[in-house]
Amino acid sequence: MDVWRQAKWDEPLVFELTKARRETFKVISEFSDEAKEFIKDILNALPKNLIRKEPPRIPDLSEIEVVRHFTRLSQMAYGIDVGPVPLGSCTMKYNPKISEAICRDSRITDIHPDQDEETVQGVLEIIYLMQKWLAEITGMDLCTLNVPAGAAGELAGALMIRKYHELKGEARDEMLIPDSAHGTNPASAAMAGFKVIKIKTDEKGNVDLEAIKAVLSDRTAGIMLTNPNTLGLFEENILEVAKVLHDNDSLLYYDGANLNGILGIARPGDMGFDIVHLNLHKTFAAPHGGGGPGAGAVCAKGKLVNLLPKPIVRKKGGKYILDYDIKYSIGLIRAYYGHVIPTIKSFIYIIMLGPKGLREVSEISTLNTNYFIKLIEGTKGITLPYDPARPRKHEVVISVERLAKETGVNAEDIAKALLDRGLYAPTIYFPLIVHEALMIEFTETETKEMIETYARVLKEIVIEAYRDPKKVKETPRNTSVRRIDNVRANLPKYVTPTYKFIERVKKD
Repeated sequence: MDVWRQAKWDEPLVFELTKARRETFKVISEFSDEAKEFIKDILNALPKNLIRKEPPRIPDLSEIEVVRHFTRLSQMAYGIDVGPVPLGSCTMKYNPKISEAICRDSRITDIHPDQDEETVQGVLEIIYLMQKWLAEITGMDLCTLNVPAGAAGELAGALMIRKYHELKGEARDEMLIPDSAHGTNPASAAMAGFKVIKIKTDEKGNVDLEAIKAVLSDRTAGIMLTNPNTLGLFEENILEVAKVLHDNDSLLYYDGANLNGILGIARPGDMGFDIVHLNLHKTFAAPHGGGGPGAGAVCAKGKLVNLLPKPIVRKKGGKYILDYDIKYSIGLIRAYYGHVIPTIKSFIYIIMLGPKGLREVSEISTLNTNYFIKLIEGTKGITLPYDPARPRKHEVVISVERLAKETGVNAEDIAKALLDRGLYAPTIYFPLIVHEALMIEFTETETKEMIETYARVLKEIVIEAYRDPKKVKETPRNTSVRRIDNVRANLPKYVTPTYKFIERVKKD
């Protein structure tokens, strides 16, 4: 199967394309006397220090030059539309084009968050339905879509846990977090004022139940868990974990980054989770990363619904309203009502698939992952840590630690070599509990042939590593930018040509 080949354009910055003395458009830097008289009151109201003394620095280019510039850049760029982006725990799946087309409708793009609710009833209805559907999907009682994305959802969940205990008059300041967790989990807990207590992973790849019992106390506010976890394994003891925490009046927070592995099959609420955040842009196929922005949802059950970020869309008297009157709400996580356009894209994704289709998302993504594992099984230098006999869900973490010890070719080298062969590299060196980790996620949108190609290329790289490790460590050779020095690349003075341009602007 053919893989992508990156174009190599020696493309300058758009400012560097500007030719001296060419005038393709005119910037009016001075108003006429008549215009000044017309807007005199407006100009007088503006603070003098905010009025520009020079016209804006805009590239002086014709339309065709601009079009060719960005077309050449696009030919150098890799994205989900040209090949798989198997980033574990990021769930970069294909984004249906019908969602993109619908969301370009001016009735969506031109609305303003300060418009009267009467004028945006259609959008509010979509948000209202999403609240209900996501509550059903997760086993929660109520959701809000005020949250812009996943990490903000984590912070919201942690703040809700803190407020829950504060309302009881308790000062619980410890949050339990598995050592396999996403890095944003401890960061969000710390931002919410908690001390992070790390819980180890047991030999089977589950969060260690005995370790939880050992640290549980009247200072334990809750636990932040991902299920399936970052190893791609379903937490076998989740019901026992929930009971132990709840018996201590501690709460369970669910990180929804890996919902793709259980969508339509199992629900966090049924496992005992009290608060759930979802990444709509991951599980429900709205663009993120370079194609963002993301979108989030935070859901809760029981009395915790009174702590949710506001607003929540409700139906009252046949109309949809934004309800800001939530008794113990932690407040707004983002102004207004979150990122509406990606929410609408996720709404379209859900109604196109329906209940049966949503379940098939998990079934096919799990099948794809385990098919890939079978394809690379027995490859010299590659191992599958933590109970290799257990099926993985939507993602898998393999280790090339043995390969690195025997050849010197490490996970980063493998990633660079994949780029050289026209395939996007997986997540590397995460989770930290797996040495020389390659974290790979094939979503339900990847074909059998593409997975076979990826496995074949990976095995070819490993074979080459044993035959000629130096050759692998010199990759990539076929990309527009060859292998870089990681240390130098992180120093501002070596970030060119951007640095050179900034320095030139400073001089000018």
